[in-house]
Amino acid sequence: MRRLGYLVVDRIVDHLEALPDLPPIRAGDAAALRAALGGPPPEQPGDPERALELLFEQVLPFGQLGDHPRFFARVGSPSNYAGVLADAAAAGFNVFTGSWAGGAGAATVELVVVDWLRALCGLPPESEGVLVTGGSTGTITALAAARTARLGGRLAPDAVVYASDQAHASNARALAVLGFAPEQLRPLPADAAFRLAPAAVRDALEADLAAGRRPFCVVATAGTTSSGAVDPLAELADLCAERGLWLHVDGAYGAPAVLCPAGRATLGGLERADSLVLDPHKWLFQPYEIGCVLVREPGLLERTFALEGAYLRDVTGGEVNFRDRSLQLTRGGRALKLWLSIRVFGLAAFRDAVARGIALAEHAEAVLRRRPGWEVVSPAQLGIVCFRRSAGDDGEQSRIADATVRDGFAAPSTTVLGGRVVLRLCTINPRTTFADVERTIERMETV
Repeated sequence: MRRLGYLVVDRIVDHLEALPDLPPIRAGDAAALRAALGGPPPEQPGDPERALELLFEQVLPFGQLGDHPRFFARVGSPSNYAGVLADAAAAGFNVFTGSWAGGAGAATVELVVVDWLRALCGLPPESEGVLVTGGSTGTITALAAARTARLGGRLAPDAVVYASDQAHASNARALAVLGFAPEQLRPLPADAAFRLAPAAVRDALEADLAAGRRPFCVVATAGTTSSGAVDPLAELADLCAERGLWLHVDGAYGAPAVLCPAGRATLGGLERADSLVLDPHKWLFQPYEIGCVLVREPGLLERTFALEGAYLRDVTGGEVNFRDRSLQLTRGGRALKLWLSIRVFGLAAFRDAVARGIALAEHAEAVLRRRPGWEVVSPAQLGIVCFRRSAGDDGEQSRIADATVRDGFAAPSTTVLGGRVVLRLCTINPRTTFADVERTIERMETV
């Protein structure tokens, strides 16, 4: 066990040291991978070192490296080694955090981490939370709590939810899973800055009330995936308070920016959310998977998710039973990595890293504005900048992104803003240098 363990650690460290020289995304050939990895399951034991070699040579190299310094696509996962060690320890001890009796130590760490995140985002001390797999599961969890709070936990065919057309697609999926019909979500056109306009919400709300419908929730985004835009959270909070609507904030990638002054100024009103989702495996630099749901009303998660059974009678009571705060009964120790990372590096290092991500996007924007042939479509905000090659059509923007990924040096991505395909860089990785940004833009001019 020790020999194999050291072999694995050595391979992980070798990989992390080599990251800058690897392609950020490496696609695999389906037939070749199936030939190397498939076939019937072996009946007899095999050589563990050879099996590990197959894992490291034929499985792990094929995919995206979300912690690569030039992985600018979508929203990366620039993880850290302390988090890796905590995940390994959690797996090695087979940590369980479904009940206090089954994992008081790990459950305490989760309470601590949730409270750290609650304080970071400015929610009141009585707010509660739970760690989940990520933003998609977090959104289902939060909107289920909203349904309990505003609709008594029942299906309501007349209920209406409002969101920007820039909101993440997981919101629509979460509502569908919870039993809402597609037409119960009102995707409202974003304004010129790609934000949800409170006036548009108010107009839609009045129209729905006049038609006999029941508005109950507004989904605001604190950092859209496409452009990093932040909806006017304080104004939306005022409207929700006035009309008795639930305010859910999707801060999956953007909310941790409150760590630094620039992000905190952009995210004013975040602390007024009724529920908030954020993903520490994005801008808090953790390995997959760790998301967090925070809910202002104490006890609401338990009212929504608590379960009973004769087989659970020996594991009731105690400080907390996290099985009663989300969909999972069996759940591991995903809090340990964030707790250990903050203990090892200190919060100031996280604050500096977030500020650096914002500065990198601003530097990318400045470079693009200096160099001929580029049009900045959405200025740098929360570590994202969107732009186009001025002389090219939509197909040319897609070609540039595809060619850059195939080139192997960097991985930008594309999205659609204002009906046009745009190129996009997300610069939240503290491993990224200002030179990486400059060289990536230069490569995009020549591919």
